[in-house]
Amino acid sequence: MTEVPVDVSLLRELVPAVIGVLVRRGADFASAEDAVQEALIRALETWPDDPPRDPKGWLITVAGRKFLDATRAETSRRGRELAVDLEPLPGPAPATDDTLRLYFLCAHPTLPPGSAVALTLRAVGGLTTRQIATAYLVPEATMAQRISRAKKRLAGLPLDRPGDLATVLRVLYLVFNEGYGGDVDLAAEAVRLVRQLAALTDEPEVAGLLALMLLHHARRPSRTDPDGRLIPLAEQDRSRWDTGLIAEGVGILQSALARDRLGEYQAQAAIAALHADAPSTAETDWVQIVEWYDELLRLTDSPVVRLNRVVAVGEADGPRAGLAALAEVDPDLPRHAAVAAYLHERAGDLEHAADLYARASRAATSVPERDHLTREAARVRQALGP
Repeated sequence: MTEVPVDVSLLRELVPAVIGVLVRRGADFASAEDAVQEALIRALETWPDDPPRDPKGWLITVAGRKFLDATRAETSRRGRELAVDLEPLPGPAPATDDTLRLYFLCAHPTLPPGSAVALTLRAVGGLTTRQIATAYLVPEATMAQRISRAKKRLAGLPLDRPGDLATVLRVLYLVFNEGYGGDVDLAAEAVRLVRQLAALTDEPEVAGLLALMLLHHARRPSRTDPDGRLIPLAEQDRSRWDTGLIAEGVGILQSALARDRLGEYQAQAAIAALHADAPSTAETDWVQIVEWYDELLRLTDSPVVRLNRVVAVGEADGPRAGLAALAEVDPDLPRHAAVAAYLHERAGDLEHAADLYARASRAATSVPERDHLTREAARVRQALGP
């Protein structure tokens, strides 16, 4: 028999629905999620030789049996009580979809952000613990403990007592910002999950987050060179930007803004759209970007947003105006020294700029960022001469 490749994306899309079925039939969330993970492993082993006619029904059946086996090992009495509810149902798998509720449960306010992200990737994204651990560059045992603790915190919480949408969106935003690691592209995974969420709710902030992700994802090919070195926005080859993703993101953003319920993700997406629309850094509408940062500050009062606004002010009104705005920002913020270095360089104070670039490189939180800032310091020192 010819092997049929397993559609991994289909498997991942089915995970939350299958967990939902098991929970509604009497399983607790933690046990249901464990059983579905075991069923996924079984699917990857058997589907190439014997693909099922009803993939969702197959997963429900196998996961249900895995749950019953685990329950019987714990207590035979409880196993008998659940056996009827979790036996395979005749006909196709039920069409009920608990994905949205599962999103909210995994992003429950009682969970730390890191745990909520990991649990969302497993229960909604369908990733294995090993894949998540590799993506986050931590040992598999560490990630397994993090996920286990998260599930214990959710013990006893039904699907009708979820967290709020803001927490869900924050979790997905954190997933997107992790980018790429190992064999899982977390940025692409976040886009997939937010598309799924957008299909389940018409909230404009969900659309705003999707637009933001698409607009940033469109610029991804130009952000690093073949050696992995960071390329600043001003130096990026804009012909490499994905115009299809940009057009889609702008269209989604315009529809969201038309709802007149502005939120922080829509404001961030509007800034990203202005960058995507500009032929070059010099031709960017920096004045409008500053105005959007003002809106974003009104919505969030975030120190990071305030620092990003400083860069836009420096472009719109000149480096001296940017430095004046920077004086009102907490100097302990990450990237504060890098922004100061850039503005001082533009103002002609090269010696101070070189020192600031060097200081910023020592405070960098990633190797690519550190190397980029080190090169910037060397470049400015070279411009100073002997």
